[in-house]
Amino acid sequence: MLEVLGKLSEERRRLWLAKLNKDLRGKNLDNVRICSAHFLSGKRSDLYQKDDPDWVPSVGMTGQQRSPEKAGTSSRYSRRGNRTQQRLREAAADAAAGAGVAAETDDSKTDDPTTSGYISSNLCSTETQSELTGDLIEAMTSELQNLRTENIQLCSDVAHLSTTYDQSAFVDNDEKVLFFTGLPTYQILLVLFTFLSPHLPVKNSLDKFKQLMLTLMRLRLNVSTTFLSYAFNISIATASRIVTDVIDVMFIRMKPLIIWPEREHLQKTMPMQFRKHFGKKCAVIIDCFEVFIERPSNLIARAETWSSYKHHNTVKFLIGITPQGTVSYISNAWGGRVSDKYLTENCGFLDNIVPGDLVLADRGFNILATLGCILAHVKIPAFTRGKSQLAPVDLETTRKIAHVRIHVECVIGSVRQKYTILGGILPIDFLMCKDSDGYCTIDKIGLVCCALVNLCPSIVDFD
Repeated sequence: MLEVLGKLSEERRRLWLAKLNKDLRGKNLDNVRICSAHFLSGKRSDLYQKDDPDWVPSVGMTGQQRSPEKAGTSSRYSRRGNRTQQRLREAAADAAAGAGVAAETDDSKTDDPTTSGYISSNLCSTETQSELTGDLIEAMTSELQNLRTENIQLCSDVAHLSTTYDQSAFVDNDEKVLFFTGLPTYQILLVLFTFLSPHLPVKNSLDKFKQLMLTLMRLRLNVSTTFLSYAFNISIATASRIVTDVIDVMFIRMKPLIIWPEREHLQKTMPMQFRKHFGKKCAVIIDCFEVFIERPSNLIARAETWSSYKHHNTVKFLIGITPQGTVSYISNAWGGRVSDKYLTENCGFLDNIVPGDLVLADRGFNILATLGCILAHVKIPAFTRGKSQLAPVDLETTRKIAHVRIHVECVIGSVRQKYTILGGILPIDFLMCKDSDGYCTIDKIGLVCCALVNLCPSIVDFD
């Protein structure tokens, strides 16, 4: 098919060049154009219509005016084409009527040599044109079918992407829920969505469930907003706005999930490990964890966030867990340079301590005097500085503290493992954008991740 079209194109070009004025021959003809006034019908014919008078320009190409004789050529061509088509239809009708009738009709038409030659010439020309037209139609039909197939496939892919994160895709599929959200079951995800849904923003691009899924994927998998924009078929800016808006809603609505329990409730459910070593006085186990951030451009901010322990720019959180293994306190983010003692005394943690409470902490929390002012106690491992070895009493106490204090490390590890955004390097924008209450995005992310962990079964085994 391509070879036939190539030959027609070459022949047509040769004839067009032959029609040009002699003073244009031999010159660069790349920018030469022939207007519609040089065609009988006002426009050129198609490439495969070789018998059309307008297959090559024929009017005024050598300076002559358009003559009535040539002006009538187009109408004669049309009449001749109509007659040929009529004869073809009559021939087809005769063939359908029967072989005998068709033979008789052919004999009668071949009696006149002039008529027979005229019909044969026209039929030959029409057959050539029909063959070219048929090949072109076949090629176009094939290409159209390929385009339709490709369109169906693309529509299927888009439909699949749009339904991958629909609510129906997570029903009775706890493994998928755990992978994308960190929550153990679909029922817990549904309860969370029902709790947040009335307050989630209404957007034309995504429904409320997909907005929640997009945000949970950002927290759980630490994927970029660029990836989320492709996954949910939205723009990068829209994905970023949805994450920010949904985290704001989750921060406000999920604050009550970080509960500091009453002393009576703690004592009734105190695990036996704690009762054996510390009675019923233990109220909380505290520790700090750090999250990497991008290097700030401001020198003061860079100094305040530099952590000599991590050798990186970080922010630091104070976290407290109950003996039962749930997160009962999470502070705002502080610069990684701050000490554990200073953070504990200034973040508002001490407001929850009542007289008689026992706090378990690491060696960095030298807050004995601070807690003594409110008639509370702190247990920290004994120091070996300046001593050859620990006394037997200190050694036993340190073992007891380390045996139960490891639970806070497990909870911190669970928070980081479930929501890997806290394990990566956070953008500096999370620290700069504060709301009217003074909270920045990293403060909200820390609380939301801890609240989501509280919705999961405790990883602490007290058996």
